[in-house]
Amino acid sequence: MNEPARTPTALVLAQYHLFEITDPEGPVADDLCASRTGLVSATGGAVEVITGIHTGDVHVTVEPHSRPPEPSPGWEEIAEISCHSLSGGILVTPYMDDPADLPSLASQGPGSYRLRVHARGRDLATGLTVDKAAESYLIQAWPAEHRDALVVKASDVYGAYRRAKPTRDTIVVDHEDSPDDQSGRERDILRRAERGDYS
Repeated sequence: MNEPARTPTALVLAQYHLFEITDPEGPVADDLCASRTGLVSATGGAVEVITGIHTGDVHVTVEPHSRPPEPSPGWEEIAEISCHSLSGGILVTPYMDDPADLPSLASQGPGSYRLRVHARGRDLATGLTVDKAAESYLIQAWPAEHRDALVVKASDVYGAYRRAKPTRDTIVVDHEDSPDDQSGRERDILRRAERGDYS
């Protein structure tokens, strides 16, 4: 029997249709196009949770587990992705800000984990900037060996739209590059350009 989960919730700022799951000491995942699941992707070593809104707060609840839990009922989209923590801190983080006020998803310290992301409300204000949070996310995590990303449930319109987009060619990223060297700067420019940020 699985232990009762701790379920803290916080408002997290989504920007450019996403918030991230990161480790302060290094990359957590290999690149994965959002068209694979419609809900989670990975770019530049960070797991990205794809929001319906363009910008604004979303409700995020985290459940660190020591064993695989059951998917939570009542959600519109559910997808899984594997990740790895170097520091033992897997943190929910706005795209361009410090980590949210939520505990680490890495219940057992450094190592490999499985993330199960649940989403609800992505069709309510798709593409808009919002003043009041209407989307909710639940992220369950437990120690597990690496496996391919998986769609567990697919029922919202925005997820179907993301899954229908053509898959981008995979870009191999050398995570040994420093953001201060040439390839690190180029990777940062490409990542911002994908989001329309040409500053």
